[in-house]
Formats: sequence, C-alpha cells, structure tokens
Amino acid sequence: MSILNKLQERSGSKCELCTSDENLSIYKLPPMPVGTVDDSILACGTCIDQIENPDNVDANHWRCLNDSMWSEVPAVQVVAWRMLTRLRAEGWPQDLLDMLYLDEENLKWAKATGEGEEAEDTVIHRDVNGVILQAGDSVVLIKDLKVKGSSMVAKQGTAVRRISLDRENEKYIEGKVGPTQIVIITDYVKKL
Repeated sequence: MSILNKLQERSGSKCELCTSDENLSIYKLPPMPVGTVDDSILACGTCIDQIENPDNVDANHWRCLNDSMWSEVPAVQVVAWRMLTRLRAEGWPQDLLDMLYLDEENLKWAKATGEGEEAEDTVIHRDVNGVILQAGDSVVLIKDLKVKGSSMVAKQGTAVRRISLDRENEKYIEGKVGPTQIVIITDYVKKL
C-alpha cells in the first residue's frame, strides 16, 4: 500500500488539518523528511500554501486547529503546534497552545524548524547573494563541491530541493544531492 493510500485511509480522504476534501496531497514535514506515513500528513492546497508561505497566512483558516490539534497522529500535532506558534500574536492561538500537549520528542521535532524562537535568537541563513533561506527552499550549487567522507563531487548547477537549516550555524544547510543527504555551506548556493 502506497504512502498516499495509507494517508487517505488514516484521514478518511480529508485534509488532516482543516478536513477539506479538495486538492489533497502529501505534505512531508521538514526538517529532513524521509517521506513515510509517520513524517507526512494529507493536507489540502490551502493549508500547504499557508504552511510554506507565511506571507499568505489567513489566521481565520487556522481556527480548524481547535479540532485537529487533538489528533493522535504526531505529525498532525507538530503542524498544529507550529501554526499556532506562528499565529500566537492573534490571541486565540495562544489559548490553544496552552492546552496542546506534545511529548518531549514531538516538541523537539516541532521546534526543529525554528518556530517559536524569538527574533533575536533566530539564526538567519543567507545564500551567496544575501537572500534569506528558509526550510523547504530550493537552491542551486554555484561551484563544484567535494563531499567529505566520500568520493562524490556535487557539481555546479545541481539543484538541491527542500533544504533544511542548521539552527545553530547560519552557514550550514542540509539537502539531498542524488540519494545522499549532505551539509552544504551557504556561501556556495544561490536560492532558486
């Protein structure tokens, strides 16, 4: 059974966040999603767009989290925590956050993308041109890079999709080049 079929069965073919049954697809939670049922949710296009593009967020759309945050699925709980944290200045999301319980492992997963950090504590990653990089962005290598610990060379012009960010060092990002997950220095990438 495919991941999509398992997610449809788990969710009843509805968005696991807002229960819409239109424009559904798999959303793999960053950072470093493997693409299994455990680190993915079935979500509608509206939810995915607002998760990935903070400028498009409609706070009222996320009132649906009042119900979905109680899901037994850890990935749904993590997305609920991240979105409620992003929206907490609205007032009502803070009330829901106060009620939401995540065990230690899932809370660590939820915080892995930097949601909930104060602005002065946030590490900002920038590409070679100074453009700010976000988790999930796509970048292209601007020079050939030798991969430490292997004979592999990541060639200039290689696109690296759905990067994840190192939360402690603004110069490091991670992404897949072919089948290999590697750490890349931001001085050698340009945002697509």
